[in-house]
Amino acid sequence: MKRSSIAEFLGPLAALAVVVAFVAITTPTFLAAENFRNIALQVAVLSVVALGATVVIITGGIDLSPGSMIALLTMVLAMSIQLNGQPLWLAILITVGLGALLGALNGGLVAYLRIPSFIVTLAGLSAFKGMALIVPPGSPIFSLSDDLSNLFYGTLFGIPLPFIYVVVLYTAATLMMNRTKFGREIYAIGGNQAAARLSGIKVQRVRMSAFVIAGITAGIGAVLLAARLNSGSPNYGAGLELQAIAGAVVGGASLAGGRGHVLNTLVGTLIIVVVQNGLNLNAVSTSVQSITIGAIILLAVALDIWRNKLTSLLPFFRSSGAQAQVREAS
Repeated sequence: MKRSSIAEFLGPLAALAVVVAFVAITTPTFLAAENFRNIALQVAVLSVVALGATVVIITGGIDLSPGSMIALLTMVLAMSIQLNGQPLWLAILITVGLGALLGALNGGLVAYLRIPSFIVTLAGLSAFKGMALIVPPGSPIFSLSDDLSNLFYGTLFGIPLPFIYVVVLYTAATLMMNRTKFGREIYAIGGNQAAARLSGIKVQRVRMSAFVIAGITAGIGAVLLAARLNSGSPNYGAGLELQAIAGAVVGGASLAGGRGHVLNTLVGTLIIVVVQNGLNLNAVSTSVQSITIGAIILLAVALDIWRNKLTSLLPFFRSSGAQAQVREAS
């Protein structure tokens, strides 16, 4: 990482340390080994979905549909396994592939028809939820497959599989964003779309690809969620899109586009999960938890806006200081 990247990473990391310390002091059971295991399992699905959300945000867009997309995809996975009797590997491939297609649908409408991403994905949030309700049988499907559950609760050399999934996905995403032409194009588009187009970047294709990536991560998240609960339901994934956006923004991604790091997103999702875990351990109602997450999102966005304004004021303060020094010298 460059020095600036390290500085940007240390901010969210320091915030995570403060949150962990506060929850640990106020909640004695937080430090229990079983609770840390629960946190690791909870962060797996959210961090995967937040990864795709971050890529879209860096391009200057936003995706509000992953939660409803996951509801639909868990139903498709459950139907494929239990009702159609398809092999597990094929059902997973269909689920992730459908996620990519739904992402491509969102991306196509945004990139080629130039409909604002907020409107497209807001419509997707509603439409995908409705589709989940009409997938046969239209109600939750339970007890899918022991092999599916093992994909979430299994271990490899003593390491929980969800941890391995997250490490692999975030490593690949970090390399993609920092070491490839495609990653540089994503940042360029988010920073200045007009300049990116003039420099020869195929803006429409890259923006659509970002939504495809978000669809793939939603598909993987759906598989993990279905594996965790061994079921599919049209009620799964509710609110997950906001938590994913919160994880990205708390991690330092700018909703204006052009700035953000996937590793910071992982730290941001950990902050969200630790806060929720602390509230759960203290028996705080879900309504208060929702208010808290909303407040965190608002604070993170406000800090992003203030950071830009403070940065713009720095030259003024520097020049004022220089002028004062000149006056003192004279």
